[in-house]
Amino acid sequence: MAAKKTLKVRQTGSPIRRPKEQHDTLKGLGLNKVGRTRELEDTPAIRGMIRKVSHMVEIVEE
Repeated sequence: MAAKKTLKVRQTGSPIRRPKEQHDTLKGLGLNKVGRTRELEDTPAIRGMIRKVSHMVEIVEE
């Protein structure tokens, strides 16, 4: 079985004074503090969530 592809995502911005939807999207990605990093499965749904909050996260190169 092939290894699942993953993305490493780091939160770079604060959700303060942002719409509740964006705050909820960060929570859905498992991020809630600036500087926190998560390794997530590379799926279209995750890519869409990252795109929605792209101004507050960055994809970390490995």
